[in-house]
Amino acid sequence: MNLDGKLALDARAQRANKDAVEMNVHLRQLDSLRTGVAISILDKHKIIQVAGEDAEAFLQGQLSSDVRELSDENRAQYSSYSTAKGRMLASFLVWRCDETYYLAVSADLADYVAKRLSMFVLRSKVKVSIADNLTLIGLAGKAALAALTIESALASTPGPREMVRVEPGLLIGLPGTGWVLVVDEAGAEWVGEKLTDDASLISSGVWEWRDIDAGIPWVHLATQEQFVPQMANMELIGGVSFKKGCYPGQEIVARSQYLGKLKRRLFKVAFKQPLAIGAKLYSPSVAGQSIGMLSAVCQVAPEQYEGLAVVQFQAWEEGIYADEAYTIRLLQLDLPYSLNEGLEN
Repeated sequence: MNLDGKLALDARAQRANKDAVEMNVHLRQLDSLRTGVAISILDKHKIIQVAGEDAEAFLQGQLSSDVRELSDENRAQYSSYSTAKGRMLASFLVWRCDETYYLAVSADLADYVAKRLSMFVLRSKVKVSIADNLTLIGLAGKAALAALTIESALASTPGPREMVRVEPGLLIGLPGTGWVLVVDEAGAEWVGEKLTDDASLISSGVWEWRDIDAGIPWVHLATQEQFVPQMANMELIGGVSFKKGCYPGQEIVARSQYLGKLKRRLFKVAFKQPLAIGAKLYSPSVAGQSIGMLSAVCQVAPEQYEGLAVVQFQAWEEGIYADEAYTIRLLQLDLPYSLNEGLEN
């Protein structure tokens, strides 16, 4: 197995991540992302591979989305995997290619989730493994597509959750703006040859702002088992089906949807001090008790940060803070979709 191409991309990703530690470089990379001329090696994600003739039926009984909708192999979808109590163990971007399913997941959860899924295979003809041969590359803007000579080969660029085959691999459209390119070792080598030194390569940490801006939640180790899917707006981005059969936590998910018991939602927020993913949040409306948790964060300017937070929506009336002394206040920003309506791009 020739890993030269993948190793070369990994090395470039490490350089981009290292450079982004410097504030000025971080902000320049963010500006490239916002203006749509950025490429990122998404090394904060791994891909779980589920293969075998029973793969569809197996995943249909484990994930919150309707996996059967991927049968035409030109669509992708968001999904989640929960405990029996309905608490998310992981969130995914899922697609199918050549009868095999692929689940992009936060890298710090990949091994655990693959092992847990394997526990439930039993006698099904299914094999679950980590696809170490695959690399995810984030592309922002048609300039990024052009840099890899992909744009010229497309009749039209794929929209959100649409998937097309291109010369180096699979191109998947993301909600908001941008795409993710999935490549194997040969595709990684192809991309490496196309990437010039002046390409706007950004860190995977800076790329996270794209998902923050699009309101796309990723479960990390620090937030595992903290949210029911609807708390993270998973049903609003197509990650939950209420018409499919049973899966772990399905009763809790359905009860939250139809009995009106949901008190927390995912919000886009801004704040002025550095906070970690998993930081607890507070409000004077519920003194001495956490009312939510930060699920994503990215610095966007000196002393200015944006992120995603799952919080009690009624607590906004009296304010939401990152400390019990109520000194680090969170401001609510607009999401690109409505919290009161169904799936929107």
